[in-house]
Amino acid sequence: MRPIRLCVVANLAAACLTTILTAQSAQLEPDKEKVLYKFCAQSGCTDGYWPYAKVIQDARGNLYGTTSFGGAHNGGTVFELSNAGGKWKETVLYSFCSQSGCADGYSPWAGLVQDAKGNLYGTTIYGGTGCSNESCGTVFKLSKTGGSWKETVLHSFTNQPDGVNPYAGLWLGSNDDLYGTTAVGGANNNGTVFKVNNNGTETVLYSFAGATNDAGAPEAGVIRDTKGNLYGTTYYGGTGKCKTGRLGCGVLFKLDAAGTETILHSFTGRSDGGYPKAGVIRDAAGNLYGTTTSGGAFDSYCPHGCGVVFKVAASGKESVLYRFTGGTDGDAPQAGLIRDSQGNLYGTTASGGDLSCEQGGGFGCGVVFKVSKAGKETVLHSFCPAGGRCTDGTFPRAGLIQDASGNLYGTAAFGGNMNTVCGSSGCGVVFELTP
Repeated sequence: MRPIRLCVVANLAAACLTTILTAQSAQLEPDKEKVLYKFCAQSGCTDGYWPYAKVIQDARGNLYGTTSFGGAHNGGTVFELSNAGGKWKETVLYSFCSQSGCADGYSPWAGLVQDAKGNLYGTTIYGGTGCSNESCGTVFKLSKTGGSWKETVLHSFTNQPDGVNPYAGLWLGSNDDLYGTTAVGGANNNGTVFKVNNNGTETVLYSFAGATNDAGAPEAGVIRDTKGNLYGTTYYGGTGKCKTGRLGCGVLFKLDAAGTETILHSFTGRSDGGYPKAGVIRDAAGNLYGTTTSGGAFDSYCPHGCGVVFKVAASGKESVLYRFTGGTDGDAPQAGLIRDSQGNLYGTTASGGDLSCEQGGGFGCGVVFKVSKAGKETVLHSFCPAGGRCTDGTFPRAGLIQDASGNLYGTAAFGGNMNTVCGSSGCGVVFELTP
């Protein structure tokens, strides 16, 4: 047996627990990763660094995303990557903290959504005008007029009763209403589900009660079905007897159009998983799919588990499709999933993979994986392979997108360029994996 550490990359550092596991031999495919862009390529990192969120793609193949830091004012950026003759070019569309007190927002941790007119919408976890210390966060809109982009703050959070610190991105409704979550704040200071319309009016749809009474601390966003029901996860709370914490191991919830919440599954931190940081996706039959950062495969050598890929039927019955071991197959998935037409699921883990990874200290720098309908996992890429300098990225904490040709696009929070701004952890990359 060899020592392997369960690492959950949270905030700016990795909180790790040393465990002992037998490394699993993961199914590997030929590695076809290509780095499209390494951040902090410009002096002073005006192009941004540390991309914590996934990218989106428009009809022309351009990619859009955010960096949590860097830019002209070091408050993070919204960027575009465009492909011109096989060479990718980055353009910063907006640099946050350009206004006094960062009234325009500061540090976006989530990705973007785009409407039919090409406008971009997102959140920042800090900034705005709603709090005296400018730390409550915003919902923003970027619109293009002529050749320039203009930012509009649609809502500045105030903590109570509307919430504070929206870590997650938004769901864009058919009438351009925006749905999201805040991790804290609200009527009970345990987070909220909210709606913001295009004129900036915010409505709190639900305030979580916390602990075993309900749930709390949603770090992921919500999805919406055709009936107006919203689905999401919380990091804490739940009615199940949680193995690893008195506050509960998190839930999968449904919120109907009338604002009534139903807990579809309470995670126990055992074989069913625990502490989900990511949201869910939904298939045509109403099944929900997601990941948890812990629980799953554990014993005396892995007391908190290394995370799972799960499915919850419309009836609320949970099935675990895959349990990570913390070895070469990956560890601690923080991001959500995407699903192809054959039912295969794709995602990332924040650690595990190549255990000789230079930055991972023997514990791996993360993987891109595929899980089939039958529950077979294939590792598509292990970050920072043996002998590498981690130029391909490390510690991906965001999910993926897939184009019509099956190519996968994503971000790694660290790795890439290493300099005095980002240090030895690196500044992050945008990557592509070809099928």
